[in-house]
Amino acid sequence: MRAKLVTGLVRTWSDAERSVERVMSCGYTRDAISLVMSDAGRDHRAVGGTAGAAADVGGEAGAASAALAVLGAGVAFPGLGLVAAGPIEAALAGAGAGAAAGSPAGGLVDALVSAGIPEHRASIYDSGLRQGAILVGVNASSERDAEILELILEYAGAEDVRSESSQRRPYDSFI
Repeated sequence: MRAKLVTGLVRTWSDAERSVERVMSCGYTRDAISLVMSDAGRDHRAVGGTAGAAADVGGEAGAASAALAVLGAGVAFPGLGLVAAGPIEAALAGAGAGAAAGSPAGGLVDALVSAGIPEHRASIYDSGLRQGAILVGVNASSERDAEILELILEYAGAEDVRSESSQRRPYDSFI
C-alpha cells in the first residue's frame, strides 16, 4: 500500500511542536514527518545548536523538541524562500531548481502538487506559508492511520487538514 500524505497548516511554532510530538507518540518516526516553513520564519525560531541536540534527547523532552530536530535537518530552498524537512523535500527540490532557473511563479504549488496534494489545497498552503504558517505533513501507513492523523493534527491546532486517502466527512462543510 502506498503511503497517504496527511497535511495541515499550523500558525505557531508551539502548534508545530505539539503536532510532531503527538504524531511521534503514535509510533511514527521523524522520517515520516515533513515540515515546511518560510526561511525567514526558521531564522526567527532557530536557537543555536538546539536542533542537533534535540535529536539526541530521549523521552518526552525529545518528542517535544522533535519538530525543531526535524526542521534542523531540513534543506533551504532559496528560490522558493522555504526550508523543508522530511519526505516532502524531494518534491520541493525540483521546484526549487525551477525557481532558481527563473520560474518561481507556481513553484511551490507545483511542488506540493507533485507531492500528492491537490492544486486547490496547494494554493491554500502556499498562501499560508507566505503568511508565516508552518505546513506539517505525515506519510500515513494505512487508511485508518490517515483518518487518525487528521484528527491528531486538528486537535493540535492545524487548519486545512486533509489527506487524499480519506473520504469527505459529513461535517466538513461546516468547518
